[in-house]
Parts: sequence; structure tokens; C-alpha cells
Amino acid sequence: MRTIRVQKFGGTSLTEVGQILQAAQLVREAREKGASPVVCVSARGATTDRLLAEAEAFASPNARELDQLLSTGEIASAAFMAMALQASGVPAVSLTGGQAGIDAVHVGGETRISAIETRRILAHLAEGTVVVVAGFQGHDEDGDVRTLGRGGSDTTAVALAVALGAGTCEIYTDVHGVYTADPRVVPDARVLPEVPHEVMSEMSISGARVLHSRAVELAAVHGTTITVGAPDTRIPGTIVQGRSGPMLENAGFVYAVTHDPNVAKVGVRLDEDGDGLGRVLLDVLHERLLPLHLTGWAGGPSTGLDLGFVVRGDRVEEVEELLRRSAGSHGLTYTIDTGAAQVSVVGVGLLNRPGLSRRILRVLGDLGITTEWMSLTQSRASVLVPASRVDKATAALHEAFGLGAAPA
Repeated sequence: MRTIRVQKFGGTSLTEVGQILQAAQLVREAREKGASPVVCVSARGATTDRLLAEAEAFASPNARELDQLLSTGEIASAAFMAMALQASGVPAVSLTGGQAGIDAVHVGGETRISAIETRRILAHLAEGTVVVVAGFQGHDEDGDVRTLGRGGSDTTAVALAVALGAGTCEIYTDVHGVYTADPRVVPDARVLPEVPHEVMSEMSISGARVLHSRAVELAAVHGTTITVGAPDTRIPGTIVQGRSGPMLENAGFVYAVTHDPNVAKVGVRLDEDGDGLGRVLLDVLHERLLPLHLTGWAGGPSTGLDLGFVVRGDRVEEVEELLRRSAGSHGLTYTIDTGAAQVSVVGVGLLNRPGLSRRILRVLGDLGITTEWMSLTQSRASVLVPASRVDKATAALHEAFGLGAAPA
């Protein structure tokens, strides 16, 4: 049987008909080289945002109907891609997530892929047919459509590669790879030729948008390599894989500077049984799968507790709802600051590099930027800065760590 190649095309690389034809040409070339392509697609352009905006015309649409609606963007992309392949003489079939055997389960506040039954995909491949799968979706135990949330198409593609035994998942998007910083903010940011899984995961969590952390973590667990690049294959992209190459002591320890302008800092004061209630509160937040970074924990059972954490901006309403519910019965007060942004220096072995935090604070201080909080782990140093200064802070740290492209 031919080698299976999983190729995923992002929505911005499928916006125009010409882009769909270009993507189809890449698939055709892979097939002509002896591969059996399995293609995963996102919704074209701003389709998902448009559907969400139109749904707001109806009072409180329920989750099931929203999933039904939002899944249509990827289904349309899959059909267009199959048509483009057929028009070029390549046999192709489009499948919804459910038709492709993707089972999904709702856990906490998110839907995740639980399993993929590959028989139908493999049957089509055995016939020489290219399979085009609608990303971002699966079916639950009742046969209803479930969408996978932010980054769901990336996760779908990696999950397909894992289930089908493909060692690599190729992801094509509107950028040429993983950059040392957002090139819209730092013009001299350069494409990284290789990035370890764990570094890419930290970059994704801390603001890099090119890959979703769930997809990277799934690839890391199963040893799947991800390649990232633009459909223009003349420009080399980035390989995301297990760490390899020279020993850590000889390797550059900082890979990138990321930023996330869409965060909120939450402060909570607990007057009664602070230590115990604090643990209960964190348990509830984690059960809801709310990604947060603990910024402070001070006090105890007799003195009350001051608790601080950072949460993604799109989850602020959920956090505020939980805190509001607890405020009356537990003597809890809270503040939410949405005027902050997070900047992160991402790499490996950061705790082994003395003076790193001092260097970061000095760079920011030279710009007149003060920060209330810093978090340092082996792979990421993050600071909170005023949202109005986040671009300046990102560019300055990128320059300070020598990450820019060499002058021509």
C-alpha cells in the first residue's frame, strides 16, 4: 500500500478559488510521487466568524444548533477541495468528521477527540481515492455533530496522522513557518527551521497562533512530526518534532518571544478558610478546563488568602460567573484587569541560565515598562505588561536575545 500523507490546509490558505486550486495541486503532486493523501481542511477565510455573527441574531442559540451551524464551514471547504481534485483528474471524496469516523466527547468546557475509526478512510485509500476530511468536528455517542473549539482543525489533522500511522502531519497556512516572534510586530523575525515539541507547545500556549497547543501535545505524545509552511513550497518551513541535534549545552537556549494581548489578570481575596477554599476554587476552574497561570498565593487558614492568576480573554466571562457565584457565600472579593498583556521568552533550560529574569526586567525597565508579575519555568519566562506597550516589549526582548534575521 502507498505511504499515507496527511496534509492540512488552513482557512486563510483556502479563501480564494485560486488558493484551493493551488492546494489541490500540492495534493496531486504528493499522489503522483506515490503517496496516498488524506487531506484535512479548515473553514475558508472568516466563514466561522461570519456564521457566529449571524447566529447572534437569534436569542441564545443552544450549543447543539451552534455546532450544527459551525460545522458547515469545514464541510463546504472539504467539498470544494474534492471538486478541485476531481477537476484535475484525481479521484477524491469529501467526508464530514462523523463520516470519517471521528468520535468526540465533551469534557468540562471543551469537546475533544476520543477515537477515530479509520475503516472508511482506509477503504477509499485502497481504491486510490484521495480522502478530504472536514476538520474541527466529530460525532458524539448520539450521532450529533460536536465542534472541537479553537485549533480544532489542527488537532483533527494530527489525530488523523496518529490514527492512520503517518509519521508526519503537514500543515499549510498563510505563513512560511514558525517565527521567532510575530512578524507583524517584529519585522525582522525569522522562520525557525526546527522546533522541539515542548517548545512549540509553550509558544502556542503563550500566544503564537500558527499551531494550537492541543495539536502539538498530541503529536508529542505519539511521536508525530509536524511540518509547518505556506503552500508555496519554494520557501522551507518549520519541522516540529522531538528534540534532536547538538547537546543542550551547545544549543541556543531561547527560541522565540511570544505575546498574547488577549489575557486578563484576576485577583481574589478569601477571608474565611482561605487555604481550603482556594484549593476548592482552583479545582473548580480546572474541572472547567480553564487554562490559567497561577501568579500568586499568599496567606493561609487563619489569615485569609490572596490568590492571583492569568486567564485567556475569551474565558473571562466564565471565570467571572464562577467568582460571582462564590462571592456571597464565602466572603470572597475579586478584581479582573483586562488591560494587561503577556509577553513570554520561550526556550529550553531557562532555569539553568542565571540572570535571565534580571535581563528581561532590565530590557523592559529601559523602555519605562514596569511589570507586577513574572513567572519563570524551565521552558518559559512570562511577564505581564500594560496592553498598550506589548508590541514594544516584544520587539525589545526579541532584539535583546539576538533572535532577528541577520542583515543582508
